[in-house]
Amino acid sequence: MGEITVIDSIMGSGKTQWAIQQMSEATELQRFIYITPFLNEVQRIKDNVKGREFVEPNNANGEGRKLRSLKDLIVKGEDIVSTHSLFKTADDELIELLKDSGYTLILDEVMECVSPLDVKKADITKLEKAGDIEIQDGQVIWIGDHTDDSRYRDIRLIAQAGNLFYYRGQFLVWSFPPSVFKAVDEVKVMTYLFDGQTQRYYFEMHGFNYTYKSVAKVGDRYELTEYDRNNENRQALYNLINIYEGKMNHIGERTNALSVSFLKRCNKAGNVEFLKQIQNNLLNFFQNVVGAKRDEVYYSTLKEIETDIQPKGYKEPNKTAENPKRTPQVVIPHNTRATNNYAHKWALAYIFNRYMQQDIKVFFQDNGVDVNEDLLAVSDLLQWIYRSRIRNGESIELYLPSSRMRGLLKAWANYEI
Repeated sequence: MGEITVIDSIMGSGKTQWAIQQMSEATELQRFIYITPFLNEVQRIKDNVKGREFVEPNNANGEGRKLRSLKDLIVKGEDIVSTHSLFKTADDELIELLKDSGYTLILDEVMECVSPLDVKKADITKLEKAGDIEIQDGQVIWIGDHTDDSRYRDIRLIAQAGNLFYYRGQFLVWSFPPSVFKAVDEVKVMTYLFDGQTQRYYFEMHGFNYTYKSVAKVGDRYELTEYDRNNENRQALYNLINIYEGKMNHIGERTNALSVSFLKRCNKAGNVEFLKQIQNNLLNFFQNVVGAKRDEVYYSTLKEIETDIQPKGYKEPNKTAENPKRTPQVVIPHNTRATNNYAHKWALAYIFNRYMQQDIKVFFQDNGVDVNEDLLAVSDLLQWIYRSRIRNGESIELYLPSSRMRGLLKAWANYEI
């Protein structure tokens, strides 16, 4: 197994620039697979790495699948750039191709290495009775039609890749195959606050060893330096965040207020009054407290209540028939990271209280791994905040009604977590 290096460096320190510099200066014998969350970052790598051509997998092949394209590119020894989602169906064939291929794997931001699948227990029972799956030591084995293209296609593909587990008799869990990390020559993971990320727990669960580094700009170059969190100058970033303090924070006073379970209960119970209060607070904050226009704001909450809380004048623009998958402009995911699309925005609202998903938490704990939900929460919040103009050294206005999240942000700034 090759060396794993975690480049744990605060946002804006130059992690991606360092990677571009490294790949541009590498010898012809070195090969790279660069994995990033967003398509626009794929293009950034293709445009900015000098002296070598990065190729993006496509579905223009006999199988019509990007995974086949990825395998073909590995066989050819191409430099490859793609998104995290492609690796979800990594299988034994891909792992075999990676062995002794000489690739360095660079992950721009941590991967979602473990995640639950939204599959009803009745569907699992149906697949078992139909003879499509069997469960061996917790692993889901697909024994049905190997080309099944029904509504269970996603389950089939992940099970065929050997990455699907039936856990505690209740839910299916997808786990990224650890053999991928063992097959490549080197792994570089570029992120911030790695200790709070699920990928760190995944590494611990599988016994992976790794070293920490940071990035610093020295003259015109980016260099790896020894990791020391005391060099992060957290207070300087915190001082650019003007956090709202006032009566509109009342909705988040309780420790668990605005968490997934809290908001789902409100939604399921039809608590129109509470959702209306959130909507009014958002309108008041953006319009009256900070005086921002729609193009200057973004905000996040639980996806299920997004449409219920959008205030007049600050709603997400409708998607068009020509562009049904258009990137969100106003209401963005609460775990958004690694994108520059919102770098001009300065009025933000985070109507959320981040905890690890309970089934994933239990999965790690049952495998002997302790988790730090507070570090995970503040990590996601900081990444989300950094999508704004704060990345350019400009101040922002933030409505953060969760008392827990405000406390965690302050604790981070004071190096208490």
